[in-house]
Amino acid sequence: MIKLAKLLLFYTLGVFGIICISIFPQFFQSSGLSDPLSYFRDLGTFLIYFVQPESWVYNIPNSPSEFPLIGTLWEPFVYSMQILAGALLLGFVLAFGFALFTNFLPKRILHIVKRLLDFLESIPDIVIAAVLQMIVIYVKQTYEIELFQVATYLDDKAYAGPIVTLAILPMVSLFKILLLMIEEEFTKDYVIFLKSKGIKKFSVLVRHILKNILPTTFYHTKIILWATLSSQFIIERIFNVHGFSFFIIESFTPMTIAVSLILLFTPFFLIFQLVDLWTGRDISITGDEAPPRRGLSLFSVKELLVRFRNIKWRGFGFRPWKPVLAPFMVFFRHMKNWKFAIGSLFFIVIISYSAFYSITTDNHIDKARIVYEADGATIKSTPPHPPPDPFLLGSDSLGFSISDMLVIGAKYTLIFALIIAFLRVVIGMAGGVLFSFGLGPKQQNWVEKTVDSIHFLPLSLIAYLLLRPILMEQFNGFAYTFTERIIFEIIILTILVVPLTSVLSGNEMKRVLNAEFIKSARVLGGSNFHIFWRHVLPHIGPRMTILLGQQFIQVLLIFMHLGIFNFFFGGTNLTFGAVGDPPRSITYEWSGMLGSTNNALSSGKYWIVAWVLLAFILSIFAMQFIIQGVKEIQQTKVGVIYNLRKMKKKRDKRDTANKPDYNINSDSFRMINGEKINGAP
Repeated sequence: MIKLAKLLLFYTLGVFGIICISIFPQFFQSSGLSDPLSYFRDLGTFLIYFVQPESWVYNIPNSPSEFPLIGTLWEPFVYSMQILAGALLLGFVLAFGFALFTNFLPKRILHIVKRLLDFLESIPDIVIAAVLQMIVIYVKQTYEIELFQVATYLDDKAYAGPIVTLAILPMVSLFKILLLMIEEEFTKDYVIFLKSKGIKKFSVLVRHILKNILPTTFYHTKIILWATLSSQFIIERIFNVHGFSFFIIESFTPMTIAVSLILLFTPFFLIFQLVDLWTGRDISITGDEAPPRRGLSLFSVKELLVRFRNIKWRGFGFRPWKPVLAPFMVFFRHMKNWKFAIGSLFFIVIISYSAFYSITTDNHIDKARIVYEADGATIKSTPPHPPPDPFLLGSDSLGFSISDMLVIGAKYTLIFALIIAFLRVVIGMAGGVLFSFGLGPKQQNWVEKTVDSIHFLPLSLIAYLLLRPILMEQFNGFAYTFTERIIFEIIILTILVVPLTSVLSGNEMKRVLNAEFIKSARVLGGSNFHIFWRHVLPHIGPRMTILLGQQFIQVLLIFMHLGIFNFFFGGTNLTFGAVGDPPRSITYEWSGMLGSTNNALSSGKYWIVAWVLLAFILSIFAMQFIIQGVKEIQQTKVGVIYNLRKMKKKRDKRDTANKPDYNINSDSFRMINGEKINGAP
C-alpha cells in the first residue's frame, strides 16, 4: 500500500507539473514580465476550472463552436499512439535482431557496423523523413509504383511512412546499447565458465546474456522513448498526420494543452512505475553505498573564509591567472587528438568566418528577383533560383542567396547552441553537487522519481508550447524586444533539461564518492570542498565534456524542430496582408530556412532545404568527432586503449639506450696462438 501511495503521489506531482506548463503560454501572451505574480493567479483560477468536468471543452480561437474535449482528442490520440507503438515495436525488433546477428561477425566488420551506427545516430530525423519522401516521390514518378503514402489526406491516413521514419531512431539507439552491454557481458567470468564447458556461443548469448541484460535494457528505453516522442511531434508535421499534436496547435488553450499532455503522460508513467514495483527496483542507497555527509550544506561560509585566508599571497604563491589559463591548456592538450582537433577547428573556422563576413559586409545578402538569359530578354529563372546561377547554392522563394544566409546565420546558430548547452551542463552540475552532497538517500530517491516523469513528455512539444507566444510576431508586432526574446529562449531551452542534467551529474558524482580513495580522503580529514575540488571534479570533467557535446546536438535538433513550425531563434518575422511573404528569421539562423521544407519537397526544389540540412549534419558530425576525441583521450589515460605509435617510439628509444655500444675495428683484436680475440687492450 505504501508503494501504491507513492505511485499515486508521483503521478499527482507529474500532473501538477503539466498543469503548470499549460498555463505559461497564456501567461506570456497576457502579462509576462510586466506582472510576474499574475502567473500564480492564473494557475489558481485554472486549477478551479480544471476540476470542473463541464469545463473540459475543445474550442478553436475566433470560433464560437465547442466540442467535448476527450471525445475530440481521443481518436487523434489513438492514431498517434498507433504510430508510436508501431515505430517502437519495429525499431526494437530490428535492434535485437541486428544485435544477435552482428555478434557472429568478424571484429573488423563489427567495427565498421559501429561506425555506421555513429553515422546514423548523427542524422537528424528531419533529414531521414525528407530523404524517405524524396525516394517515394521519385519511385512514383519514374516507375509509377507507390511504396506508401507520404502524407495523410482527409480520411486516408498515412501509417507506413511515419512508422518507418520514426523507427530508425529507437532502432539505432537500442542497437548501440545492446552491442555495448553484450560486449561487456562476454568479458564476465560466468561466460568464460560456460564456454569452458563447451556451450556454444549462440546458446550463451540467447539463454544467459540476453536474460541478464534485459532489465537494464528496459530502463534505457526511457531515454529512447523521450527522444522518440520529440521526433514524433515533427514527423507528424512532415507527413501531415492529424494526431494529438495537430489538435494542440489548432486549439492552443490551457485546457487542451493540459489534457493532451496528461493523456500522453499517463500510460507511459504507469507502465514504467508498475515495472519498478514489480521488479523491486525502488531501492535507496544504504549502508556503505551512501556517501557520508556533513550537514546539508556543501561548502560552509566559514570554510571558504579559512581557505581564502590561507592563500599564499606572498611572492608568486598566488597566481590568479592559473584558473583562467587552465581550460585553454586543457584544450591545447586535447588538440593532439586528431578527432578532437577536426571537430574543434570546424567550429572555430565557421564561426570566425561568419563573424568576419558580418562585420565586413554589414550582413549583406544578395538578392535576384528575375534572372535573364544572355540576350537580356528571355527569362531564365524566377525565385527560387536553382544553383549555381545566379548564386552558388541557389536562392530561396524570395530570391535571397542561400549561401549568404548560411554564412550570416552560422554564428547565431552555433554560438547560442553552445551557450545553451554550456548553461545546461554548468547549472546541472551545480544541481548535481547539491543532489549528491546535500541530500540523503531518501531525498535523492524522491528527486529521481519526480524528475523521471520528464521522460514521458516530448521536449520539442514543450518548447513549442512555451516559446510560441514569445517568438511569433503578431499583427501589432512582437510582445517582447529582440533581447528579451533571445534571453527568454535561452532560459526556457536551458531550464527544460536542467532537472535531468542535475540528476545525471549527481549520479556521476555519487559513483565517484563511493570509491575507496574518497573514503580514505574523508578519514584523513578531507572536507566536502576538498573532496569535490580535488577528487570528484577531475573524475567527472571528461564526462561533463561529453555531456556538453550531447546537449549541443540536442539543442540543434530542437532548433530544427522549431524551425519546421516557423519558430526561429530571436523571433519570426511575418508580413500581414492579402499576399504575404513567407515567415523569415530575423537573425538568419539556420532553422529559419526549414519552414518551407514541405513545399520544397513536394515541388522538387530540394536545394531550398538541402544545404541547410547539410550544415546541421556537418555541425553534428563535428561535435561527434569532439565527443569521440574526448572519449579516446580519457580511455588512453585509464589504459583502455593505447597509443601504439607512442609506445613503439618509447620502446625503440629504450632499446637504443640499453643496447651495448660495439665499436669493432682491426685494432680491437690481437693474436693469441694464431687466433684473433676480440677486446684486446
